[in-house]
Amino acid sequence: MLIFDVATLFPELFKSFTQTSLIGKAALNGLLEIGFINPRDYTSDRHRSVDDTPYGGGSGMVMKPGPILDLLDDAAESHRILLTPQGSVFTQQSARRLAGLPRILIFCGRYEGVDERVRDQFDEQISIGDFVLNGGEVAAMAIIEAVSRLIPGVLGNEQSVVEESFSDGLLEYPQYTRPETIRQQSVPEVLLSGDHGRVAEWRRGQALLRTRDKRPDLFEKYDITEAEQQLMDQTEQEHPPGKTK
Repeated sequence: MLIFDVATLFPELFKSFTQTSLIGKAALNGLLEIGFINPRDYTSDRHRSVDDTPYGGGSGMVMKPGPILDLLDDAAESHRILLTPQGSVFTQQSARRLAGLPRILIFCGRYEGVDERVRDQFDEQISIGDFVLNGGEVAAMAIIEAVSRLIPGVLGNEQSVVEESFSDGLLEYPQYTRPETIRQQSVPEVLLSGDHGRVAEWRRGQALLRTRDKRPDLFEKYDITEAEQQLMDQTEQEHPPGKTK
């Protein structure tokens, strides 16, 4: 079982997230556990203050170091993550790595961030992208969901984890379902053939093409083999990727 501890000033934001869908079912089945720690519980003043004005002036407030350091002391057995724009960008590879850990603490910052003196007390600093949120709670949910679905038993179909986007550095191939034709657009013939070998080749070729065209940054990092290059060229010639909105 993987245990998540979320340090947040607003644990109520997670109520629906932790009780519904696959996350709620996984918790109910004992596959994972999500608990919450409020930094205010580590304050000593009557107002339970966790923030103060920044030295040197400036707008906003900064989270005080004392409560954070005490909280981290109590979480010494956890892999302690600070959510911050300064962190390493979270990827599917990050999720896979974290899924192998027994216990993770995710600290959700607020205001203008945390006192600089606490940063090196965390085991890792993570960002989910180059944009600004009001706090780390939404980012924490994204990380918890990405990691949890890699835990055996959380998903009903374990093969879907292997085949989906980013699992091997590529985007996922196009997907279709019934009806066979809608508004003059038909399902590719190869998917109706019943030939599993042809289907697998088509899907791999389409994944390569889709990544090359839609995410050239990912494709540049992908170590394509000679056989895959030939497959991609053949797929592009025989089954050009359909236009998608």
